[in-house]
Amino acid sequence: MKQLSTRWGRNIDCEHILPEYPRPLLQRGSYVNLNGFWDYAITTKFQKPTDFAGKILVPFSPESALSGVGRQLQPDEYLWYRTRLPIESDQIRAGERLLLHFGAVDQACRVYVNGKEAARHAGGYLPFSADITGHCRLLTAATPGTSQADTNSLELLVAVQDLSDTSYHARGKQKLKRGGMFYTAQSGIWQTVWMEYVPENYIEEIITRPSLPSESVRLTIHSAADLPVLIQIWEPALYQDAEAGAGHPAAQETRNLIATSTGRSNRELEIALPVIRPWTCDEPYLYYFTVSMGEDRVESYFALRDFTISPDAEGIPRIRLNGQVQFQNGVLDQGYWPDGLYTAPSDDAFVFDILEMKKMGFNMLRKHIKIEPQRWYYHCDRLGMIVWQDMVNGGSYYKHWFVTYAATLFSRLRLRVPDTCLRLLSRTHKEGQQEFVREMKETIRLLGGHPSIAVWVIFNEGWGQFHAGRIARIAQKCDSTRLIDQASGWFDQNGGDLQSIHHYFFKMKFAPESRRATVLSEFGGYSMQIPGHSAYDKLYGYGTFKDAAGLKKAFTQRMRKVQEQIPEGMCASVYTQLSDVEEEVNGILTYDREINKIAQP
Repeated sequence: MKQLSTRWGRNIDCEHILPEYPRPLLQRGSYVNLNGFWDYAITTKFQKPTDFAGKILVPFSPESALSGVGRQLQPDEYLWYRTRLPIESDQIRAGERLLLHFGAVDQACRVYVNGKEAARHAGGYLPFSADITGHCRLLTAATPGTSQADTNSLELLVAVQDLSDTSYHARGKQKLKRGGMFYTAQSGIWQTVWMEYVPENYIEEIITRPSLPSESVRLTIHSAADLPVLIQIWEPALYQDAEAGAGHPAAQETRNLIATSTGRSNRELEIALPVIRPWTCDEPYLYYFTVSMGEDRVESYFALRDFTISPDAEGIPRIRLNGQVQFQNGVLDQGYWPDGLYTAPSDDAFVFDILEMKKMGFNMLRKHIKIEPQRWYYHCDRLGMIVWQDMVNGGSYYKHWFVTYAATLFSRLRLRVPDTCLRLLSRTHKEGQQEFVREMKETIRLLGGHPSIAVWVIFNEGWGQFHAGRIARIAQKCDSTRLIDQASGWFDQNGGDLQSIHHYFFKMKFAPESRRATVLSEFGGYSMQIPGHSAYDKLYGYGTFKDAAGLKKAFTQRMRKVQEQIPEGMCASVYTQLSDVEEEVNGILTYDREINKIAQP
């Protein structure tokens, strides 16, 4: 293996790791970023270690180069983190709460503050928080190995276990024995850890339901107590500096106030919008707004846009953005980095990927069976990049002879195979089925405020699929404003909004339907290895080329053939893929993001 690095990883500032506010849809004026060097240890028993092995750079997983560890956590091991929270005795005032937030920890963890359990969480892709106010009894005496400064801080201890692909939990493309289309397994903290001080009664969540047809927005401000709220909405604006990776500008300092409304928390409030500027890929207008409730004040944003399906003049169902037919020309985005693996080395790295694909003429990214930090979705919102969001697959060991090879043949012969054969689809665990539904609901709620998301992709190629018709109906009930891709690739159950086709090997054949839009949700995958920019000697892809000229010719021809299918009823396509990932060298960009293979002369 050759360890590759990105330009952002090479220039990383260990004192300021991913310093941007991590939750753009609910942003306060200040917060405390806890990323940086923590102590770590790996044990074979669930017992706090007496000694720690060294330092790990949070939030990079121990398997990544940037973590400084480079060690694969095994299912029978425990990963321990230790740091001290920078809290002085007079910082928590009367009537104030201290919240501790984790962006994501893979897979299950327990959190201790000063030796007392503060939180438990299972699920490696979703955030969780803990109110640690009651745990803030400052240390009164130094323990061995601590300095005097440590006696004025709180010890934070996190214990993690990751069963990876040995269980039914959500895992995406992770595999302990990586290779081919599956990649290095991750473990532990892989998104930002942070804390913030809030009033006793604070804004916990904002649910926004914008409506372009009614030219209004419905807002629900969730809090523990029902309190008066003040909402102020500023005129919509475009983000002028597309290259910037910084947080959004303060609304009241840059734009005119267009609407003010009062109400109470925990009740839906509808506000008419006097200025209407729809969100599009070319003009991604965002409405920034503030919510004040007692001593708490937060900023957020929304956009006016509609993703729908309706027939064209020939009766063919078409995807529409704001009522206009739009061909969604997309790229599969796995979200892996050679130095950070699951974790991008900087906010600017997110921006680079999105803008590079826009420069290539793409207007959509399919985020493939991974949930990114919310910063990534924010950049898609402000830069005008449509997102198809996959749910993260789980299930027991996949039977690839069935879900890959046989399924490809089934698709070629246009045979519909029911997804009730749960043993063949690796979904026999009832607990795993319930967990998938619960995490799907949480994903939709977590990301539902991001206007760039157009499609929820429920299952992919039969990996852990089960009862897709019922699950798609649950997703539709959770969010009726997006389209549903019930089963991407194989094992279509004739549900959802899309007839979703994967095409890598055979001549593509499809017939448009009367209700669902037809989409080519994966195709291409052409491979070319560039010396010095590949992590492994092995090569995986769907058609291999030795030089850029051959690759570019094949890519151009394939894209042209897709365009020729549009009059026949094709509504969207997803090229595989944005970047190389480990052995899979079929990216438009090399794994280190240094070379655009298609754009080469």
